[in-house]
Amino acid sequence: MTETDNRRPLKSRSAPWAGALAARLAAAGAQPDAISALSVAFAALGAALLLWTGALEGGWRAAAFVLAAVCVQLRLLCNLLDGMVAVEHGRGSPDGPIWNELPDRAADVLLLVGAGYGAAASGLDAGRALGWLAAVLAVTTAYVRELGRGLGLPADFAGPLAKPQRMAVLTATCLVAAVEPLWGWRGECVLIGLGMIALGTALTVARRTRRLSARLRERAAGG
Repeated sequence: MTETDNRRPLKSRSAPWAGALAARLAAAGAQPDAISALSVAFAALGAALLLWTGALEGGWRAAAFVLAAVCVQLRLLCNLLDGMVAVEHGRGSPDGPIWNELPDRAADVLLLVGAGYGAAASGLDAGRALGWLAAVLAVTTAYVRELGRGLGLPADFAGPLAKPQRMAVLTATCLVAAVEPLWGWRGECVLIGLGMIALGTALTVARRTRRLSARLRERAAGG
């Protein structure tokens, strides 16, 4: 299997702005692995901001949530561009598949656990457990996908809550949490968001596992 066999189908990859930005990065000599590493840096900053929300008040707290949402989206932008620079512009490295996977797992854990600990710092102790649960399930979705590839099957990016959808929910959670004090909440939006992510990701793990089992049985029956 080649690196392109494990590319998530994304409509944004064909957007003119994405192609132009990837071309400029490639022309500037940017390395896909460095872009992947930058995604982790954005995730770490986003996690720190989410954690600090538990100790901040007023406008500072709202700003931290908004900036965290920006960091989530910048992480996704890096995830888009590293593959485009590597594949469309032929700048992939021999160990590119490692950089394609491990930074993603680290970024998921940082952001989800950071959100959970931020909610806990706001006085909602369940945040820690929900953050870790969502993070473990996020890593498990990738494990099931890679398990299938290791068994010689195509990568399965099925949802309902694959990475782009998880990060969309987290982004929306941050933006709503920025204004939740208007109705007297402090951290409850993050708990709800993490709960939605955990539930949707659990369903994703179950669906991918069921699809993997069906493909293996079909292959065995056809062999």
